[in-house]
Amino acid sequence: MPEVAHSQSPGPSSGQSSGPVADAPKDNWVDLYAPPPTRPYLRLSRADRPIGTWLLLIPCFWGIALAAAVDGYRLWDLWLAVSCGAGAFLMRGAGCTWNDITDRHIDGKVARTRSRPIPSGQVSVRQALIWMAVQAALAALILFSYNWLAIGLGIASLALVAIYPFAKRFTWWPQLFLGLAFNWGAVLAWAAHAGTVPPAAVVLYASGITWTLYYDTIYAHQDREDDALIGVKSTARLFGTHTAWWLKLFLLSTVALMALAVILALLPTRDPLQLALALGGVWAFGWHMVRQMARLRVDDPASCLTQFRANRDAGLIVALFLAAAAAL
Repeated sequence: MPEVAHSQSPGPSSGQSSGPVADAPKDNWVDLYAPPPTRPYLRLSRADRPIGTWLLLIPCFWGIALAAAVDGYRLWDLWLAVSCGAGAFLMRGAGCTWNDITDRHIDGKVARTRSRPIPSGQVSVRQALIWMAVQAALAALILFSYNWLAIGLGIASLALVAIYPFAKRFTWWPQLFLGLAFNWGAVLAWAAHAGTVPPAAVVLYASGITWTLYYDTIYAHQDREDDALIGVKSTARLFGTHTAWWLKLFLLSTVALMALAVILALLPTRDPLQLALALGGVWAFGWHMVRQMARLRVDDPASCLTQFRANRDAGLIVALFLAAAAAL
């Protein structure tokens, strides 16, 4: 396999900046419409693959909607929804840039990732570090518009973001670390709405973690063979032929924890219609995951990628039902 590019690799001006990333959707907006000099940086941020931004944003929507179902919507919630969208885009971009910096020696050895901007020589490590800092600074401007509790939670999340890329080097459960980082928005957004973090918010966060274990184990099966060759750990490798059993466990845990979060939040309101509507969203979410399981073929990378991406719609189902319950 070709050697990975080091920090002395040529930057975007070298003429390699037009090369798309192998696992990006065909005809994505970055490859079609973005100015050529910006494409390597947008690829570093995974702007050509928006699914990660959705999966980071959706728990924020859950937190806003379930918190609003407890004490009602406020005009402030409109800003929360918009700013969480921008913040998810920026922080996912910063996190992916950091991930590619730390993984540059690994990515060059994996067929699916060797075309990423750093190992392919489109961007140097120094350029990537600057780009990461720019994205993080813009995200900080958004965070500082929230209350102090939410700001503190946002700053605390940086530790999870920093640790995650190294998790696959020291644990078979890097997907757990991803879940801890990716679902932090459920707690942060609840705090930004209500100024508190009640038990329901913590349980909602836990449901997001088990959901991430579900969908990212599916995703990790794409790289199972390459990961084994280079010694990278993952739940896909850990579970092996028992993956289906573990996925069912994560599915059931996610639905049970999310239902518990809804009950803890809404049972004191004594509104049976509101509670039933919110739980209906949890039920629909669970059935969507069951359908994914029925269609999943873990030995087929294309099937894994398709069912992984299907979790955007699954998560949005819950967000829609919770938002409707909050409007009652």
